[in-house]
Amino acid sequence: MKTLDEPTVENGTPRLAYGLLTDLYQLTMAQGYWENDKLDEQACFTVFFRDAPFKGGFAIACGMSQLAEMIDGFEFTESDIEYLAGLNAPGGGKLFKAKFLEYLQALKLSVDIDAVREGEVIFPMEPIVRVMGPILECQLLETALLNCVNFQTLIATKAARVCLAAKTPVAEFGLRRAQGAGGSLWASRAAVVGGCASTSNVLAGKLYDIPVSGTHSHSWVMSFDSELEAFRAYAKCFPTNCVLLVDTYNVKKGIENAITVGLEMRERGEKLAGIRIDSGDLAWLSRYARERLDAAGLTDCGIVLSNDLDEYTIESIREQGANVMSWGVGTKLATAYDQPALGGVYKLSATKSQGDSKWKARLKVTEMSSKLTLPGVLDVRRFFFEDGRIAGDMVFDVNEPVNAEDKIIDPSDLLRQKSLAGLASETLLRPLSRDGKSVLAAEDRCAMAAQARAKEALRKLDESQKRLLNPHTYPVGLEEGMWHRRAALVAELRGQKIGW
Repeated sequence: MKTLDEPTVENGTPRLAYGLLTDLYQLTMAQGYWENDKLDEQACFTVFFRDAPFKGGFAIACGMSQLAEMIDGFEFTESDIEYLAGLNAPGGGKLFKAKFLEYLQALKLSVDIDAVREGEVIFPMEPIVRVMGPILECQLLETALLNCVNFQTLIATKAARVCLAAKTPVAEFGLRRAQGAGGSLWASRAAVVGGCASTSNVLAGKLYDIPVSGTHSHSWVMSFDSELEAFRAYAKCFPTNCVLLVDTYNVKKGIENAITVGLEMRERGEKLAGIRIDSGDLAWLSRYARERLDAAGLTDCGIVLSNDLDEYTIESIREQGANVMSWGVGTKLATAYDQPALGGVYKLSATKSQGDSKWKARLKVTEMSSKLTLPGVLDVRRFFFEDGRIAGDMVFDVNEPVNAEDKIIDPSDLLRQKSLAGLASETLLRPLSRDGKSVLAAEDRCAMAAQARAKEALRKLDESQKRLLNPHTYPVGLEEGMWHRRAALVAELRGQKIGW
């Protein structure tokens, strides 16, 4: 079975077709736009999330490289159209009109997309992707776009939290428990973007040019008549990549057998790189192992810990004095164990009819104030203190003037205001596609470049905002004029008058 990462080859040319990677209602709405003469209506959609994942203080943007691939591979193939033509409406008859399907098969994207760069640190209620173009095309992209960005941003953020807690290198090896082959590939890539030094996922290593790592499992030890024999055999096979798993039978005995092999390797001019402990009281056992290795003179042999680790257990183990060379983190990283979804949304924020020169702001009000959206053609401006730390983010409408004081106002509280005047700043949304074709440079598609960007972005974030528990809230606000325009639009939509 092919995955989206495996192209279909037609006439010798690899081709990815993403048209059907969508929810059915995107297609029914598209037919509605087509029937109601809205093909020339322009729209602006904005992607954002309302709460930082894992009750943390930040997220790491990821998935933009795959979004660019999706844009370039977007089409409806002949077999796609045949499938859609066979769908029946619940009330009888065909769901889609033949003329609409002809239109769909001939469709070529013309959208412009801007997005934050992969690895950038991002926060709730600010735009991370902006899509502009014919409303029908924008609508068709929603589901696949969110699928690209939501999941990978979630995993990259989890990886960043794990790596911040670990302090030393982390290897991701959650493939066997990830959500399918496709999910595992994106999870491995996103984990590296978030800071992991490597992945066990060999296919991900090939597809995304990211480091892979791994040694042996318990079955290797169990296949020999003794643990010592198994260790010696592995050391001879891999003298430059020898990390021995010592907890198959008895950890203390395993450590002694590893020491024996480590000393034998030293006599041959080789080095035992490390031992791995995968069960038991990891904090206590790692301290015990360090004492025994040092006593044997193997001070350069590191200790690797694994076994259902996450950022909280890693932080606890480190606080108990464990000296750990590296960590293996699998299930709880690759599956985002404690929060299965990011919850990013894709909302219409402005429209423009044919012949109009100005965009009309659009707003979703609903009965829940927490779901109030942001109107306009949006971007985000990031401000920096003189020492390089980030000071605050302003969400603004690119078609409206910005107040002279660079004042931001909390989206939900008029009294929470902050002036960022005088600070250096930059806008975060960068071109990802123009006229329906991706324009990302090679550097912006590279997972390792994104990892370096994430490390630098986290370095600029205050330590209080990176705490695992109860982090300080990073200031993100609406530009002052935008805040008041939104309030006036809410009042207009609800038939109310503003009292100030």
